[in-house]
Amino acid sequence: MGKPDWSVCITSAGIGRRTLQAALAFAATVAIASPPVPALADAPQSVPSAAVVAQSGSGSTAYEGVVEALRQTIVAAQVPGAVVALQVRAGDKVHAGQVLLRIDARAADQTAAAGAAQARAAQAAMEEAIRYFERERQLFAKGFISQAALDRAQARSDAAQAEASAQIANAGAARTRSDLYVVKAPYGGVVANVAVVLGDMAMPGRPLLTLYDPKALRVTAAIPQTAAAKLAGQLAPQAEIPGAAASLVKPVRVQLLPTVDAASHTLELRLELPANTNAAPGMFARAWLSAAPSSGAADTRLFVPSHALVRRSELTAVYVIGRDGKPMLRQVRAGRSDGSQVEILSGVAVGERVALDPQAAARIR
Repeated sequence: MGKPDWSVCITSAGIGRRTLQAALAFAATVAIASPPVPALADAPQSVPSAAVVAQSGSGSTAYEGVVEALRQTIVAAQVPGAVVALQVRAGDKVHAGQVLLRIDARAADQTAAAGAAQARAAQAAMEEAIRYFERERQLFAKGFISQAALDRAQARSDAAQAEASAQIANAGAARTRSDLYVVKAPYGGVVANVAVVLGDMAMPGRPLLTLYDPKALRVTAAIPQTAAAKLAGQLAPQAEIPGAAASLVKPVRVQLLPTVDAASHTLELRLELPANTNAAPGMFARAWLSAAPSSGAADTRLFVPSHALVRRSELTAVYVIGRDGKPMLRQVRAGRSDGSQVEILSGVAVGERVALDPQAAARIR
């Protein structure tokens, strides 16, 4: 059967020859302009990577802790009254004995003045009674008065002396109570917080401000009892305060409390910091402890380049190159940095490769 003549068929259907020629020319143009579509091929992109390396050495473990002040005082009121003078603000440095604030002490001052006046009156009466007793004793020696009169004079003198002592003590107590309306710094330090404003009513026991000594700080961390049992006999811990100290800080004193918390089964480790440590109470810190090897060989520690780490909020991860060449985000637990390398405590294995450019690795799908 021969090839049909479409021009004859289309002409017989009522379509003109010019229309047919235009249609054939358009079809040929479309066929030339549309090349065949090749099949899609998976061409994985590559990113620079580095292998996870293992180094031998005594392992170190970090335990999260907090910076505390050895001397931190909540200064409270001992007497009631309105705050009439506030002479410090949060963050101010003060010295021992400096006036921090004043409480309205007008009534107390009047009481102290009255006590002082009563003490002076009692002292004058005592002096008069003593002189009277001396005169009576001279008269008794000459035989002008009886023994009973002399005894009465002596009793009067003793009572006046006792009354004067009592009034002097009462005046001192009133003066001491009046001094309580002036709040002074118990030692030199930094004002951490001021809990009152002018006009507030101070009551006995109500906190007024918080004061701490910046030269006496420590790091407190909770150590599991299982880890504490494996610690080396000669403790050599170090403290890390991110954002405050540029490197690890060697404590001047180490104390491991002997009691174990019944709820968490942990022991409290205290690392006393040097006086020049730039830190503040409440800052996040870590206590690094070197554990004694269980055998004669040293422990194996894993390291990756520090710029391979991805930190997003509380997530620490690396992009691990899979067998198909594609990077996959994996959470890890990072240890301390050692130059350009950072120790990985868990999450990767020796020989695995991690992406050196996390941003480029994140764009690969």
